Amino acid sequence: MISVIIPTLNEEKLLPRLLGQFTADLKQRFNLEVIVTDGGSTDKTLAIAKKYKAHIVTKRPDAPQTIAGGRNSGAWQARGDVLVFIDSDNFFADPGYFFPRVKEVMRRQDVVAATVKVQVDPAEQRWYDRFWSAFFNWLFFLENKIAGAGMGRGNCQIIKTSAFRQLGGYNEKLVSAEDYDMFHRLIKIGKIVNIPEVVVYESPRRFRKLGYAKVIWLWAWNSIVFFFTG
Repeated sequence: MISVIIPTLNEEKLLPRLLGQFTADLKQRFNLEVIVTDGGSTDKTLAIAKKYKAHIVTKRPDAPQTIAGGRNSGAWQARGDVLVFIDSDNFFADPGYFFPRVKEVMRRQDVVAATVKVQVDPAEQRWYDRFWSAFFNWLFFLENKIAGAGMGRGNCQIIKTSAFRQLGGYNEKLVSAEDYDMFHRLIKIGKIVNIPEVVVYESPRRFRKLGYAKVIWLWAWNSIVFFFTG
C-alpha cells in the first residue's frame, strides 16, 4: 500500500484539484490511502477532505504548528509501506503513471527515498517559471547523484515507511528546512533516487508573492543556518 499524506491549513481553494485526482478506480488499482492532516483550518478544508473521502488527521493540541508536525501526524497513522508527502497546492501531472513508477523504484532494497521533477502549473506558467524549475530540478539532481548531500523539495517527498520510522520522522522543532533535514538523514542510511520522468505541478503563489530572488535567498539562508547550527 502507498499512503499519500497531504498537510493542510486553510486550503479550500486548491485542495479539490489534488483530491479530485484520487478517483475510486485509482485508489483501488494502486492500493492507495489518502490522508489529509490538518493544522487547524477555519475555512472549508475539512469539509472538502470529507467530500473526497480522505482520512482526516487533525493537529495534536501539544504539537508545534509546523509543516513537519503536520506530516508526522499523518505518517504515524499511515498503513502503507511507502509514504508520499505532497503539498496541498500541488497536483500530479499523470497520477496513472506516478504511482506504478514509484512502486517500481521503491521495491529496490537499497532505496530509502525518491524525488520527482517539480514544475509550475502549466496553466499559470510564465517563461521564467520554466527556467527556474529547470534550475531547481537540476540542482537537486546534482545534490543527490553527485554530491551525495541528500535533497528533495518538500513539494513531493517519497519515503519508505521503515526508513521514516527508523529516523523518527521529520524534525518538528524545525520551522523550515525540515525537508532538507529529512533527506540529509535519509541518505546516510540508504539511496535516494531521482525520478525525472515523473512530474508534480506546483502553484506559483509563493513565487508571485515573494519573487524568485527572495525565495532563493530564503532557501539559501535556511540551508546555511541548518548546515552550521542544525
